Amino acid sequence: MAKVILAAGVSVDGFFEGPDREIDWHRVDEELHLHFNDWLSRVDGFIHGRITYDLMAAYWPTADREPSATPAEVEFAGIWRDKPKIVYSRTLGEAGWGSTIRREVVPEQVKALEGTFTVGGAELADAFVGHGLIDEYRIYVHPVAIGDGRPLFRRAVDLELLDTRTFGNGVVLLRYAPAK
Repeated sequence: MAKVILAAGVSVDGFFEGPDREIDWHRVDEELHLHFNDWLSRVDGFIHGRITYDLMAAYWPTADREPSATPAEVEFAGIWRDKPKIVYSRTLGEAGWGSTIRREVVPEQVKALEGTFTVGGAELADAFVGHGLIDEYRIYVHPVAIGDGRPLFRRAVDLELLDTRTFGNGVVLLRYAPAK
């Protein structure tokens, strides 16, 4: 049975992205990137919505060949490229780098997955939350208020705090499980 982890960065005022889908306010430095690499290297795969997949596929498959890439970016490029990916999209015709396209979220299909998967993308995350498919929430609160944008949560979710961690750049990780 799958374990599904929702991992997302949010502003202190609760937005997942700005009004024009911008995420340039995220404070991902080397320490935070190495943290991501450490735990993402241990997951079994990634679950993306189409927009998140398009963003990832536009950079990460060849990021390790960029002269300006940091060691953490080089490492993550291999992690992302080499892991299986499930992409939920009604419109995407094909997807590369070990990706499988699914058209609809079918809870039984998700539950039948073996291993640990991360889910990314606000709309897809909302669908997974609605179906009760999230086993853990990793919310990375960035020390910036952006004033407007798209909220991560579109429905009420009752959570139980598991752990916290503060990074040197002011980002705070809040780990939650769904409340019992």
